[in-house]
Parts: sequence; C-alpha cells; structure tokens
Amino acid sequence: MKRIVTLRNIFFFLVLLIVILAGCETLKISKPIMPVREYEKLIVGRLDAQYVGTQNCLSACHYHDTIRRNFEASTMGVQLTRKSGMPVVNCESCHGPGSLAIEGLTPEKVAEDAKEGKQTACNYDTFIDIKNLPPQAQSLICLKCHTANATFNLHNWNAGAHAISDVSCIDCHNICKTFKKGGPDLTVKPRDTAAMCYKCHQEVIAAFSLPSRHPVPEKRIFCTDCHDAHGTTNDKLLKKPTIKEACTQCHAEKEGPFAFEHADTTEDCKTCHSPHGSVNDKLLLLREPFLCLQCHSGHRTSSTSTAESKSARFTRCTDCHSQIHGTDIPSASGEGRFIQ
Repeated sequence: MKRIVTLRNIFFFLVLLIVILAGCETLKISKPIMPVREYEKLIVGRLDAQYVGTQNCLSACHYHDTIRRNFEASTMGVQLTRKSGMPVVNCESCHGPGSLAIEGLTPEKVAEDAKEGKQTACNYDTFIDIKNLPPQAQSLICLKCHTANATFNLHNWNAGAHAISDVSCIDCHNICKTFKKGGPDLTVKPRDTAAMCYKCHQEVIAAFSLPSRHPVPEKRIFCTDCHDAHGTTNDKLLKKPTIKEACTQCHAEKEGPFAFEHADTTEDCKTCHSPHGSVNDKLLLLREPFLCLQCHSGHRTSSTSTAESKSARFTRCTDCHSQIHGTDIPSASGEGRFIQ
C-alpha cells in the first residue's frame, strides 16, 4: 500500500513538473500587447487610417503603374505577399495605411482626369512623410522587416558608425526612385558603391586622386571589399577583425607567419601605409628612407669613409632589404635582415 502511494506521488510530481515546464515555454513565446493590426499602425504612426491592401490602392488609377510593375518583379515584391504570412505588406509596409490616400478616388474621377489628359494620383499628404522623419525612424521602417533577413549584417546596424552618425537606410537605398527609374533590381552593385560612399566621405575622394592608390576609381576593387556599410563590430566598419586580415585578402604573400617578421608592424599595415591613397610609392606614409628612419638609425653600406659611401645611407632601404614584410631566410650574418 505504501509503495502505491509513493508511485502516485511520483506520478503527481511528474505531471506537475510537465505543467510548470509547459507554462515556462509559453512565457517564451512573443505576443503582441495589442491586436497586431493596431500595433502595426502604431509603428508607422497612422492611427486614423486603415490598411486597404495594394490592390485597392492601385486599382483606381494608373499613376504608379511603372512602380507597381517593377515592385512586383523585384525580390521584395515576390517576398512580400499574403502567402508570406507577413501582416504588413507591399506599398503600405513603408507608406503606412492607405485608406485616407485613396478616399474619393472613384472611377468617375479617373475618367474625368483622363479627359483632361492627366493621371489620377492619390493623396500623398496622408502617407508617412518618410523623407522628413529622423534618420533612426527612417531606418526603423526598413528594419522592421529586414532585421530578420540573414542576407545582411543588420544585427550590427544600430551600434554601427552609420547609424550613430544619423545615416539612414534611404540615404543609400532610395527604393521608390529605383522602381521608378531603375527597374526591379534593388541590389546595389559593387560598381556603384563608391559613388554612394563619396557623398559623405569627401576625404576619400581626395585620397583616390593621389598618384599611389587602390584602383577604386577604375572599378577594379570596391569599398565593400574591405568595409561593411551595414555595420560590424570591427573598427572602421571593416569586414575582418584586423587591418592585416583585411589587407591580406588580396596581399596574401604578406600574411606570413615568417621566421623573421618586421617587429610591431605585423598586425597593423597602417603603420607604414595609407589605405586609400598616398603621394608616395606603394601607398607609403613617407618616402624611403625617411619612413624607415622613424624607427631605425641610418648606417653605412660599406666600411670605407668615402663621400659616396656616407651618402649611401640615404638611398632606398628596400634596395637591399627587399623582403621588408618578412622572410624565412636568414641574411649572410645569420640574422633576420630581410635581405633575401
């Protein structure tokens, strides 16, 4: 009898544990604090309008026919459909609820406008004034969908240099302008990134005009090869954790490790080089030998004391020390002089 009571207690305890665990699991599930549609209207800032759907927005007029066709053919248009299960979709995803915008747009008005040779347009004043919103609010309209997109590193956006500097998504991605003039392709091509970056980074334009520079103006490499505009945890929005890792994506022969390495310069290429451009050869901050003389003292190249040998210390160091980034071969003296 005692054993039966014990088993019953154990069974009761297990049932209670399952109920508690199920309750804890329920607490993890995200639930809106108000009806979803009301919450969406709160996000976009239009509580006095209702969602009517893209078909209702565009059925009365043909003013946006080009934008509509390009939108429906785009990656965004294909994904933002009712089948996707997303509650806010299509035009109203960005512009807000559209019931007030199409109020009064009847087939009779469209026909009357057509007689006058003009296309009927909706009431833009009832939409969200995206261009005059604070940058963070502009980006929020995009981020409410794109934060769940693994294609971009947007999880780093809010803490990135661009967001902190009041740069918004639409400063680089003008979606409506793209649909109106550029067709359905929303992808920013690497060839076009430099022109976008130049709008703010004027000093970089000057650097890429110097005699020694990376071939960005020639469109042989691009800003996005080194930087991630959407934000990273690294300095200067670099894609790689260190300067050296960013540089050795292309300059693999400088990566090492070497038996004889160049002291404290192995991790930061900017100790000697200017990354965007320089007046000196090989993107050097200073001409040789003055760059080397910042750390090293000069020396004669022979034991003679002639005027010619005394002046030899002021020639280019790399004429002799050609493997300046590092080498696995010792010099004639048995030390690492970066000569071979």
